[in-house]
Amino acid sequence: MSSVRLDRVALERGSFRLEADCSFGPGVHVVTGRIGSGKSTLALAIAGELEPVSGAVRMERVSRPLLVLQSPDHHLTGATVGAEIASWGADPALLDRIGLASRSGRDPFRLSRGEQKRLVLGCALATDADLLVLDEPFASLDVPARVGLARALAGRGGVTIVMTHADRYLPAGAARWRIAGGRVVGA
Repeated sequence: MSSVRLDRVALERGSFRLEADCSFGPGVHVVTGRIGSGKSTLALAIAGELEPVSGAVRMERVSRPLLVLQSPDHHLTGATVGAEIASWGADPALLDRIGLASRSGRDPFRLSRGEQKRLVLGCALATDADLLVLDEPFASLDVPARVGLARALAGRGGVTIVMTHADRYLPAGAARWRIAGGRVVGA
């Protein structure tokens, strides 16, 4: 089973400091906190993009981690929506499932923000990442897309860690964490 352990981790960015001593096993984990509390910083550290100033991020049986940032345009590389799907190695039928079949030949940067988000999240969920870290995945999505995303997260294998300031649409069985006072604590 895949897992991630933050062993007495301290993260710093300028004068900001965040501490975490917790484990994330298989299933969906939700980390909530106010805007600016450190959710994105934590996401970067879990994904190996930010080195802790102390402690260690330990991964067990994680061969394919994937971080999806809150801005979908950070992930778009294809000249068309169809090419974007192909670049992720996803089945072209994904276009139907995410409601973008009619936009296959369109430049992904000409999509609305919500359409870009659906495209990137759909592609990410189509991968076989055993660790999926999502930073504010519900931002820019309408209610039906949020409900669909929650359903897709509930059916996913591996470890899924969702950073969000609003957890209304997450699967009922998700493990809950929160950032308070510069620390990650169980909710």
